Amino acid sequence: MFTKRSSDGYIEKLDGVFQKTITYGEKSLMVNVNFKENATIPIHQHPHEQTGFVLSGKLDFQINGEHLIAETGDCWSIPGNIPHGARAIVATSVIEVFHPIREDYLPEK
Repeated sequence: MFTKRSSDGYIEKLDGVFQKTITYGEKSLMVNVNFKENATIPIHQHPHEQTGFVLSGKLDFQINGEHLIAETGDCWSIPGNIPHGARAIVATSVIEVFHPIREDYLPEK
């Protein structure tokens, strides 16, 4: 799979969704995700627990069939294997931590 990394380290994972791995260890991984307005992450699930914090902006989350609005300063924790997705209501920046680490989010060596 080919991924295009910008000079600032961000990868456009989906249309209007830019991600940068900040740090990782043996058991967890932290990313910064920036969304353009109306950018969408479709409903998906994975075995990783996912916790996050909205640095700025506003997301419409769908978690296990329920819609939740997350705004600047809000946090979440999504257990593994729970269907979820999000749409940016406005341009949004979040920090997320995954446990265990997501191998597909590790930076290229």
